[in-house]
Amino acid sequence: MAIQLWDEKVPYLRADATERPTMIPYLIDSEHPTSAIVIFPGGGYGMRADHEGEPIAEWLNQLGMSAFVVNYRVAPNQHPAPLLDAQRAVRYVRAYAREWNLNIDRIGILGFSAGGHLASTLGTHFDLGNKEASDLIETMSCRPDLMILCYPVITMQGVYAHEGSVINLLGEHPSEDLTEHLSNQLHVTEETPPTFLWHTADDASVPVENSFLFASALRKNKVPFDLHVYEKGAHGLGLANDDPHVSSWQEQCKLWLEKYNFA
Repeated sequence: MAIQLWDEKVPYLRADATERPTMIPYLIDSEHPTSAIVIFPGGGYGMRADHEGEPIAEWLNQLGMSAFVVNYRVAPNQHPAPLLDAQRAVRYVRAYAREWNLNIDRIGILGFSAGGHLASTLGTHFDLGNKEASDLIETMSCRPDLMILCYPVITMQGVYAHEGSVINLLGEHPSEDLTEHLSNQLHVTEETPPTFLWHTADDASVPVENSFLFASALRKNKVPFDLHVYEKGAHGLGLANDDPHVSSWQEQCKLWLEKYNFA
């Protein structure tokens, strides 16, 4: 059953909104608190791709983790609505960690394509919560403990930017200040969470340089990361189960998650 992310007033809710942001839980039974991953499907900030939602949650369940698929706002909604939804989702999971048998210190995020941009935005534009808030959820940190970025959109500037994502998120003619603010390779710090990235070298929609830019920034700031680039593969593969080579990202990611005691 979908959880409404906001009980009452949704910030930046459009007057013509036909849906409210929600989160679908995929909880597993366990004797001990489990890790959790919050998932942001891709779709160019114009839609949310189904194959990057539930199938990913079910895969994570098989690895022994609970998962949450976030139905964040997309166009005609624009920034900051998607980011506020993403932050709220992580806060919500932390607030209910005990009730859902989760480890509050092992809450990660995973995003595909534009959902990877949203995830990397959250990982570079987080806060530790408002301790004075009357809403328990808003007192929680929205900093993820790790990030998994799958063929992510990273930059909003230059030749490597994904034009559709830029327009849907920021409008036709965004200011340079705004595109710089959301070019996430420019905002990596030592506090950015450890990150797993994968991409295909010939991605025709979101150039692989997006992952290179983010990995380079992580390296400069001494943030641990894994980067996996596959020779060939279309954009938007999700689990990539039909491609024996690219689908190996699942096993590589599992091994990486085990390093952090998530899986």
